[in-house]
Amino acid sequence: MRLADFDFDLPEELIATRPVRPRPAARLLHAEGGTIRDRHVRDLPAILRPGDRLVINNTRVIPARLSGARLRDTRDGSGRAQVEITLIAPEGDTRWRVLARPLRKLMPGDRVVFDAGLEAVVAARGDEDAVLAFALAGDDFEAALARAGRMPLPPYIAARRAPDARDLEDYQTVFARHAGAVAAPTASLHFDADLMAALRAAGVAFSEVTLHVGAGTFLPVKVEDVTRHRMHAEWGEVSAQAADEINATRASGGRVIAVGTTALRLIESAAADGTIRPWRGETDIFIYPGYSFRVTDGLMTNFHLPRSTLMMLVSALMGMETIRRIYAHAIAERYRFFSYGDSSLLIPERD
Repeated sequence: MRLADFDFDLPEELIATRPVRPRPAARLLHAEGGTIRDRHVRDLPAILRPGDRLVINNTRVIPARLSGARLRDTRDGSGRAQVEITLIAPEGDTRWRVLARPLRKLMPGDRVVFDAGLEAVVAARGDEDAVLAFALAGDDFEAALARAGRMPLPPYIAARRAPDARDLEDYQTVFARHAGAVAAPTASLHFDADLMAALRAAGVAFSEVTLHVGAGTFLPVKVEDVTRHRMHAEWGEVSAQAADEINATRASGGRVIAVGTTALRLIESAAADGTIRPWRGETDIFIYPGYSFRVTDGLMTNFHLPRSTLMMLVSALMGMETIRRIYAHAIAERYRFFSYGDSSLLIPERD
């Protein structure tokens, strides 16, 4: 299975840099039963069935982008340099693995000072990232980060414009509860309180799980044989309540539909033996064509980057030829792509 099998040509003007408002006004490509229909997210109460269950990721994105000054004692006064830091994963109470620009400016022992009283010491530096040990922890750290940080927009948006105050709301879901993600579960960005109320009134249930999305979601696949790719691990949790709800839905004949690839990867990780169980830990599950889905009956997801692991995941769910047809339709009909773009509801045909 070659990386080129998951490539396609995407017109640059289809890359969305702002979401539509209100959130459910986004378009929705509904693929089910061999047909493709052009709908809107607000149509979900009419599309889904009573007894279906949507599994949502309640992670909360932290303002993980920081501008700071590296300070190093030098005789010639050259010890000060500006650096850009992106938090990518916690490593204990005060330490974070980070991306840095320029990384070569950091050496173990250097101090890095940010706004709002936030500062850190460089604990380690590797070839691709570094580890910072912050002076604050817990609520104090979160409060300082909220004042000093910026939302970590995906590279394909950040390359076109800088983050601003609108992104603090736009890049956060309405059910964000547990801080720790450095990227949003973007399919969930299309929901608001009114849509959720309408879905519940239509007999659709919700279960919440937590997967703290890492920056690895944006890293390119570098191997031509995709089966040799290794995913970055991300921390997640499926509670006993969520597991019981999902199992009850399956037992009663309802469909389990993941809202976003992060929720899908988590519930599949928690169902290693075919039955979902309470689960907590790190997952590096990699889903590509040939994977046998254990508990997922459908997926709501935005449109993904060419040659990405997420293209491989949706190809595994729907079949490679079907996904090619879906994406060709989306491009021809001018759907908006990626994190701030439109969405799709993918329901595969089952034997």
